[in-house]
Amino acid sequence: MEITDGDGIWAHPGDERHFSGRVWMAELAAAGAPGACEVMSVHFAPGARTAWHSHPEGQLLHVTAGSGMVKSAEGEPREIRAGYTVRAAPGERHWHGATAGHPMTHLAIQPTGTEWFEHVTEAEYREAGERARSRG
Repeated sequence: MEITDGDGIWAHPGDERHFSGRVWMAELAAAGAPGACEVMSVHFAPGARTAWHSHPEGQLLHVTAGSGMVKSAEGEPREIRAGYTVRAAPGERHWHGATAGHPMTHLAIQPTGTEWFEHVTEAEYREAGERARSRG
């Protein structure tokens, strides 16, 4: 058994090639060993978000604080809040981030890496926010 008290876990800024806005990430567990998953705590400032991306073996997001949005290439944008869990299927192209007016923190869990694509444009982000709000 290994217990970490958090002293060795440092948040670092999200790579601007993969994120828009202010994002901080802390790696809680690394993939690599058979059956191991990468676990990241990711904090998004209001309006911050990922670029479009996918995960070869899927991804699980669990929102721990705030409110945000998630959108898959084939689906409608959805608002997500603390306590919500999102499962992206293997290879499902998607993005996620904070709403325009609130920060969001989530755990991101995936067994393998990420394939990154283009940034979500301001117009795409605004439209997603309007559509997510209209869905209630």
